Amino acid sequence: MKQLHLFATLAGTRVAIAAEEVEAVVRLIDISPVPGLGGHVAGLSALRSRVLTVIDVAALIYGAPTPADKRGLAIIAAIGGHSYALMVDEVSDICRAPGGALPLRGQLDPVWKPYARALVEHAELPWLLVSPSAFLESGIVGQAA
Repeated sequence: MKQLHLFATLAGTRVAIAAEEVEAVVRLIDISPVPGLGGHVAGLSALRSRVLTVIDVAALIYGAPTPADKRGLAIIAAIGGHSYALMVDEVSDICRAPGGALPLRGQLDPVWKPYARALVEHAELPWLLVSPSAFLESGIVGQAA
């Protein structure tokens, strides 16, 4: 039996995330900015009495923050004992990828190389397999926790 994946568009790119790495998909109501943190940290938000560090993946990957009117949807992940909300453009589906993980092939935008682990196919399209923790591993966001 193949693993479930969440299929989403993140910073304008089709991505797949193992469902076990996703706690929830939510609409963020308020994001409170935190001065002094990198531009990829959109701020803090509350969800069910928890504080979430909101990561703007578009700002992390491309250096351009997501416009305020497009900051509503996020994937929630618990990483290293902290709760993070990774802003996504949209969520398409949650299902199994029949072919499983495939090696990266073709030309990959260099900005995605640190984050992409493999490819999975869904709806006859390739999706980059990423892990929420990959966006935090390099210590870029460690200061926000």
